[in-house]
Amino acid sequence: MADAARVAVIIPALNEEQSIGRVLDAIPAELDVDAIVVDNGSTDRTSEIAIEHGARVVRHPIRGYGAACLAGIAALRQSEVVAFLDADFSDDPTLLAALVRPVLDGTADLVIGSRMRGVRERGALPVHSLFGNWLAGMILTHLYRQPTTDLGPFRAIRSATLKRLQMQDTGYGWTMEMQAKAARLRVRTLEIAVPYRKRIGRSKITGSLRASVQASAIILGTAFRLLWWRP
Repeated sequence: MADAARVAVIIPALNEEQSIGRVLDAIPAELDVDAIVVDNGSTDRTSEIAIEHGARVVRHPIRGYGAACLAGIAALRQSEVVAFLDADFSDDPTLLAALVRPVLDGTADLVIGSRMRGVRERGALPVHSLFGNWLAGMILTHLYRQPTTDLGPFRAIRSATLKRLQMQDTGYGWTMEMQAKAARLRVRTLEIAVPYRKRIGRSKITGSLRASVQASAIILGTAFRLLWWRP
């Protein structure tokens, strides 16, 4: 694999052997991509399958979505754009080109794939997740002055912009931290509609009401705390 690619895609994964191969195979072949799968402590064949499908694997056993993303960032080579994609096949990896194009074209620095604007498969997002996304969007829209409909994990950001954000969250607050800090820095942010389907396997967050409530509390706490953030 070359030392540089125009696009790096970081894919946090925890016990996703059923889906990770499909995710990697669906990434558009025309993109110059460095695919990094961050194994967040899997006990199945996630890492082996990812390697078989052409990804670089970073093993990071300390659990946490943000922790996995930070481990992926630490493993980056040179790239213009860094994208983030879930390993459960709920997002459509074939849309990666559409997601990164505004950044490569210079029309945006952060692009969020909005599940709220796209077509969602019935049951893909339970009611409590829909409400949490709506509330987070209201906070970003009215307190941060950044019109927002979703905190979707499928996103792309200019590498230089990512460095400016000084990302730190190791858990559920990761997506809110990125969007809140981007709003504070007046980063050019764009939402594009993306479809969303039921994930393969059981969700670590949306599949559990208790986990969803905990995640929502962390996300809201992150949003209010970062109102006073300065780089």
